[in-house]
Amino acid sequence: MTKLVLYGVDLSPPVRACLLTLKALNLPYEYRVVNLLAKEHLSEDFLKKNPQHTVPLLEENGHIISDSHAIISYLCDKYAKDDALYPKDLLKRAVVEQRMYFEAGVLFQGGLRNITIPLLFRNQTQIPKHQIDAIVESYGFLESFLKDNKYMAGDHLTIADFSIVTAVTSLVAFVEIDPTKFPKLSGWLKTMESLPYYEEANGVGAKQLVAVIKSKNCTVVP
Repeated sequence: MTKLVLYGVDLSPPVRACLLTLKALNLPYEYRVVNLLAKEHLSEDFLKKNPQHTVPLLEENGHIISDSHAIISYLCDKYAKDDALYPKDLLKRAVVEQRMYFEAGVLFQGGLRNITIPLLFRNQTQIPKHQIDAIVESYGFLESFLKDNKYMAGDHLTIADFSIVTAVTSLVAFVEIDPTKFPKLSGWLKTMESLPYYEEANGVGAKQLVAVIKSKNCTVVP
């Protein structure tokens, strides 16, 4: 019998992308919380599973998959009843994957992680203005993705939306989304928030992370 175990913490946007996917696919799973601030991800047991010591981590009958993008695409390929969330058509799939690469390299690594790691783990409270400007620029790119589409990769929901929404709802801790400047992006967020499993899978954790970030009383410097 297949047993899925997801290791992670709600504060992590990539973990929340996995939670959204698991909920959307209606898959049973065990959720094991890994407290990053307490350095549980550096324990001997966890390092055996993932030497890179990152979350999320998916364990399926002894097999290990790390990285949220690998996890959510795998879950869809193996368990989805159709290919709506992760198209089999290669051109449509390429668009979904491009959006996820954008989230990984620009929104998460280039934006969120570069600010939050010094903030949460090195007690730095000053944020260079160029990093804030980069977040605003990324919102503009997302707005362009939505120019002719309701969702990030086309006219229906895909795992690209799951990946991106977790990052965006975390980045708002630094830059709120102006609905006048980014009307498509604002509308998309409302659409995502209307998903029946959204609040449990992403909303709660995103609000927790935003609260932690705001408690640091950061200042933007030139």
